[in-house]
Amino acid sequence: MEIANSDRKILVVDDDPNALDIIVEALSWEGYQVKKTLIGAELFQIVEIWQPHLVILDMNTTGANWVETLKSLRKQEQYVAMMFISSDDSTEAAMESLDAGADDYVVKPFDPVALLARVRARLRTKDLYDDLSAANKKLQELVEIDDLTGLFNMRSTFSRLSQELERARRYQRQVAVVMMDMDYFKSVNDGHNHLFGSFVLSEIGKLIAQTIRPNDIAARYGGDEFMIVLTETNEEGAYAFCERLRVRIAQTLFKSGRDQIQLSASLGFAVSQIGQIGLDPKNLVKLADSALYAAKRAGRNCVRQAEMVDRKRKKAS
Repeated sequence: MEIANSDRKILVVDDDPNALDIIVEALSWEGYQVKKTLIGAELFQIVEIWQPHLVILDMNTTGANWVETLKSLRKQEQYVAMMFISSDDSTEAAMESLDAGADDYVVKPFDPVALLARVRARLRTKDLYDDLSAANKKLQELVEIDDLTGLFNMRSTFSRLSQELERARRYQRQVAVVMMDMDYFKSVNDGHNHLFGSFVLSEIGKLIAQTIRPNDIAARYGGDEFMIVLTETNEEGAYAFCERLRVRIAQTLFKSGRDQIQLSASLGFAVSQIGQIGLDPKNLVKLADSALYAAKRAGRNCVRQAEMVDRKRKKAS
């Protein structure tokens, strides 16, 4: 969908008031939203708050380090097109700017009409970049999401768990890993059919997604087994979550057409300790998995906590 000029935001940074007015007037002719500043140091604050599509920056503006400006803008989640203006008409200056990541280099004095054409070109480039970024994000989601349950698959879950453990260590928090397995799930396929079994797994995925918080991570571990990462959660919180999910599943009647069934689930969990150094994500999952098997040995439809081998609370160095 084409974006109207009135929805385009352009920030102009130049400490020459005359040049600034010429650029702003030309952009206003085209109907763009324009903000201007004489001080380069204000650029990042405006970018963060206003989120422009394009920044036009005179390289000699007071308080503007164009190299650092480029680096910082390229770290933004949303791509910001960058056009440099300079009175330096040397090939070396243009090459240095473009090689560093600028989208365009315009030499002063310039023709306002030609400048507008280059602005349109840069905005088209940004649109293409945004479209590609959105497509890549969608593709990544397709790779990471389990088609049947709508939860994450295991390809990316361990790396996410590793990140959460590092963040918890840094901020003196805890992370819980929950392993859940449906009890006697084979009876679903044996007594009904595989389509109904797929329906039940899909419904369980929905129940889990409705029970976790936005910052938690839920994944289909394989078959009818699931793994859930509870961020910033201690033993009491993890147990309360497991019980809540267990009861919710036990009280649900899974019904599709003429097929219906009630099921239960067994859950085991393990919790990292505050300040714990070097905890391997796979080891934490293994502990939660051992707690899951303890729940099954206890008769199923219950929750068990793993006994941590080392429960010393080590301080991060």
